Amino acid sequence: MFSCWLSRLCGELSTPTRRTTQLIWSSAARSMVLSSQRIPELSSFVARTNTCGELRSSHLGQEVTLCGWIQFRRQNIFLVLRDFHGLVQVVIPQDESAASVKKILCEAPMESVVQVSGTVISRPPGQKNPKMPTGEIEIKVKTAKLLNSCKKLPFEIKDFMKKTETLRLQYRYLDLRSVQMQYNLRLRSQMVMKMREYLCNLHGFVDVETPTLFKRTPGGAKEFVIPSREPGKFYSLPQSPQQFKQLLMVGGLDRYFQVARCYRDEGSRPDRQPEFTQIDIEMSFVDQTGVQSLIEGLLQYSWPSDKDPLVVPFPSMPFAEALASYGTDKPDTRFGMKIVDVSDMFRNTEVGFLQDALSKPQGTVKAICIRKGAKYLKRKDIESIRKFAADRFNEEVLPIFLKTNENWNSPVAKFIMEEQGLGLVKLLETQEEDMVLLTAGEHKKACSLMGKLRLECADLLEARGVVLRDPALFSFLWVVDFPLFLPKEENPQELESAHHPFTAPHPSDIHLLYTEPHKVRSQHYDLVLNGNEIGGGSIRIHNSELQHYVLDTVLKEDVKLLSHLLQALDYGAPPHGGIALGLDRLMCLVTGAPSIRDVIAFPKSFRGHDLMSNAPDSIPPEELKPYHIQVSWPMDAETEKSSSNHPCRSES
Repeated sequence: MFSCWLSRLCGELSTPTRRTTQLIWSSAARSMVLSSQRIPELSSFVARTNTCGELRSSHLGQEVTLCGWIQFRRQNIFLVLRDFHGLVQVVIPQDESAASVKKILCEAPMESVVQVSGTVISRPPGQKNPKMPTGEIEIKVKTAKLLNSCKKLPFEIKDFMKKTETLRLQYRYLDLRSVQMQYNLRLRSQMVMKMREYLCNLHGFVDVETPTLFKRTPGGAKEFVIPSREPGKFYSLPQSPQQFKQLLMVGGLDRYFQVARCYRDEGSRPDRQPEFTQIDIEMSFVDQTGVQSLIEGLLQYSWPSDKDPLVVPFPSMPFAEALASYGTDKPDTRFGMKIVDVSDMFRNTEVGFLQDALSKPQGTVKAICIRKGAKYLKRKDIESIRKFAADRFNEEVLPIFLKTNENWNSPVAKFIMEEQGLGLVKLLETQEEDMVLLTAGEHKKACSLMGKLRLECADLLEARGVVLRDPALFSFLWVVDFPLFLPKEENPQELESAHHPFTAPHPSDIHLLYTEPHKVRSQHYDLVLNGNEIGGGSIRIHNSELQHYVLDTVLKEDVKLLSHLLQALDYGAPPHGGIALGLDRLMCLVTGAPSIRDVIAFPKSFRGHDLMSNAPDSIPPEELKPYHIQVSWPMDAETEKSSSNHPCRSES
């Protein structure tokens, strides 16, 4: 059976005929199959007999009552009524006996809400619209009621209308009426329902809600702090249910999942949200392969039917290979342009910056071949790439063309082509219109730089019409064998968790934990889709002594903050592991939306603000008193200068 959302609504109308107007509908009707064998009763409990999108020729002669918004009206002869299910054409009565009905339907502004009752009739010959699901019929209205009139809108609710994101977020309740937002949210709902069905009904998982008022915990992203009425004591909003789901395994739940709300106080970060949703999963007595197989089956089962079916199992790639070949732990494998190590080719080079790099530990020379780069990239593009490398990585990038006369007065590039040209051509399999980017430096840094440039060049080429990344292709990839620890950026002598402090070390490397912890691999795995991380998980440490050692000795964290977890692990904790899928990011990629804000009903802005309600908002001082909080207000330059001359000034 098909879902109620049979196809995308249209926003504009094409050239009208004598009595009717052809409606522009998406050429690809979007249908999603529900597991239930029953068609949902979309008009139960409400003041309508049918939805606007369900009437067909099989309903001819039936008396119906419809409710919806006025989408379009022409010549006061007919109007198009819209609801969540679709569009239907309504014939406005012209005889004097129905003057009151005509007045309501002709005078109501666009987007007003009306209820109409009438008879389903066939459209006249030649007036049927094959692009519209209800295009064979129309409604001959007998009665009408204006349920609510609409004032002038801040923008038109049509797909072709350009609206700034700020305006869309300010009037989100209007933006939600759009075709794309309706599709995105309904697809999200159906995929989540299928996921629940797969996990609960087919594999025996238990849906458990975990607290959102918790305590501050070490490691990971910064948490939001919530004041309590006890002086100096605060709650924290958990950045994930990580500890709770591990405790559920200790409690014998065996298989847990949750559509979990999570919170991270990350400030202004592009395409991130301070509150977001995860499909959170944990299992007892499982290994890495078991978790990966579960997720592959989950996605395959819940995948939209209007997309190409997923092929499982997904390919897997070690972290070291991902970094070496793509410069990132979330590679986009839809196109080539891999990073190639050409160090051996330049061992005896006379080029200074290459010599310097190779003389240092971990020093390498890296190259990528930009297909058709010589044809499509302009000199300003190359200069922009070189500036990016210098500003962001403090590295030099050398563009090299196969034809030495195209190397723009670069004696170094010309020299390399004369000295190592044939070797580069053979190793990189370059062709006449290709361009090579060359850099040198410490392995990880050089790979990261080339990974960024690989994506930047792909963007530039696609902006010039070169097709590299098929938007209809969904390229899933497991990235595995991550390091368990990484050096801290602010203090490289100390270590921090690459994933989180509860991740178990790789069985083959556990002996290194006590001698060379920086060399230990982890049982951590990420799921990547088209260059985006959409999920991450691990097998957990279930031994209390090992967990205490990692927290206290390796990470130097305050173990008292996690005493509840350490104690629980001492009381017969089973081996366990799990994963969390980022639902917002997954839906963004599935729908092709430009931002995760387009798959969330009421998102925050780039700066974390709700532009519709103006949250966050200030609170009067008297309401802060029960929480023992005083606000130290920021001062402008003049006030600050004045206060500096009065050291006894107290803060309010």
